[in-house]
Amino acid sequence: MTLDFPPQLTLSPASHAAGTIALPGSKSISNRLLLLAALARGTTTLTGLLESDDTQVMVTALRALGITIRDRRAQRYEIDGAGGPFPAKAADLHLGLSGLSMRTLVAALALSGGHYRADGVPRMRERPIGDLVDAMRPLGVDIRYELAAGFPPVLIGPGAPQAAPVRVRGDVSSQFLTGLLQALPLLRTRIPVTVDGDLVSRPYVEITCNLMRRFGVDVVLESAGVVVPASAGYASPGTVAVEGDASGASYFLAAGVLGRGPVRVTGVGRESVQGDVGFAHVLAAQGADIRMGPDWIEARAGARFRGGTIDCLAIPDAAMTLAITALGADAPTTLTGIASWRVKETDRLAAMASELRKLGVTVEEGPDWLRVTPPASLQPATIATYDDHRMAMCFALASLLGIAVTIDDPGCVRKTYPDYFAALAAVTA
Repeated sequence: MTLDFPPQLTLSPASHAAGTIALPGSKSISNRLLLLAALARGTTTLTGLLESDDTQVMVTALRALGITIRDRRAQRYEIDGAGGPFPAKAADLHLGLSGLSMRTLVAALALSGGHYRADGVPRMRERPIGDLVDAMRPLGVDIRYELAAGFPPVLIGPGAPQAAPVRVRGDVSSQFLTGLLQALPLLRTRIPVTVDGDLVSRPYVEITCNLMRRFGVDVVLESAGVVVPASAGYASPGTVAVEGDASGASYFLAAGVLGRGPVRVTGVGRESVQGDVGFAHVLAAQGADIRMGPDWIEARAGARFRGGTIDCLAIPDAAMTLAITALGADAPTTLTGIASWRVKETDRLAAMASELRKLGVTVEEGPDWLRVTPPASLQPATIATYDDHRMAMCFALASLLGIAVTIDDPGCVRKTYPDYFAALAAVTA
């Protein structure tokens, strides 16, 4: 992205938040649609596509793989699909810090019959991919690790792909299952996929299945796994509009609660396919005043905001925002089901605990939980962001609690929401 950011950004204390925010396109939906369109027969027009580092990583990779993508500006792209595996049979891809791009592209590359390498920034080399590779091995693919076993970079050869039942772990990242599902229709035969363990972020897999159906592959999500049917592969549905980003909505809904509101977000609502709209229901259960329409959500403070224990298994990304709203609660808040935070852009459990303590907050941390006890008063602090966009966006909200907050490396928001700080200023000015 071309936006310039200073090394640090200081947010002055704000006492009120109100206004309306039109959300950018969902990163999760944008990158899934880009890949599905690339693999489909026909030309797909995507409108409202997110403009961010993560989507540009995917667009650049697909072009390197022989896919024609015409950028029509105003978040409108035309993709001429390959109607099957990627046309380019050799490529060296750099996928930055985009875990979704890495895990979905590696799966599709393994069934494309070429020689490929996929790598990223140093943190990407610490993000696991072994469960996806292990799941695909029964299919006769050729995937090898260039350095450390279980982690990128990976080297992919033509292999001898064949149909076979597969099993994949579901308790580390739902992106492994998403990668498998989006790639398997390239084999054009029925394949049952068994998921071992609890499936984290199930709503993200439901997004994957929903979008695959729009491209003509009627996957069936069951309690123990997914069945990918025999098909002729993906077919373009023509024009597809990208929903607003429900994860991004969480920051402004939280601003509405912490800053009394009302703050309204448009682009997601009752009819959204994204599981992170569940964040609004959590806020309501804690005492916030939440109102919803088909494509909008509005938040304002209620009579009081309660603490308690919140199961975040289904909304791990939006759950980070709950660690900040917890600072305005009347009792400690315990977030559970967040083990997946450990393998994100940074170890988010450790990072969140460390930075909350800078604000004077008592924090307890477990392998898959975080307990936040709000102090009588907060103290100003400079927040490290660990090259993690969600750390920056979450901690910016602390300025609504009456303190100045300085965000290190604010430009990390380019990953998913380049205009975030301008949008936040618009509702807190």
